[in-house]
Amino acid sequence: MEHTFTDANFENEVLKNSAPVLVDFWAVWCGPCKVMGPIIEEVAKEIDESKMKIGKLNVDENQAMAMKYEIMSIPTMLVFKNGVIAGKIVGSMPKAALLEKLAPFLKLES
Repeated sequence: MEHTFTDANFENEVLKNSAPVLVDFWAVWCGPCKVMGPIIEEVAKEIDESKMKIGKLNVDENQAMAMKYEIMSIPTMLVFKNGVIAGKIVGSMPKAALLEKLAPFLKLES
């Protein structure tokens, strides 16, 4: 399931989450973001939330988080683990490439 992250819920939904969290920083007017949108949605349906929480943050509506994490170009996807940035993925790409980049961050069963 894909989530919507905001400046208001970012701390609870992203930083305090026990599983890794992928945050897709995007905007309505961004062409490459429109390409990645459906891919992110598909990946969110395929990856169990216990392994990675996936969601989007609209940079126009939530400028505080975009500024805090120095998002200079979109789409930018940040992977958070234990409240800190563990990975950064910039630009649009095919689904297979995104899954490959996310694989090292997925929470494995222990």
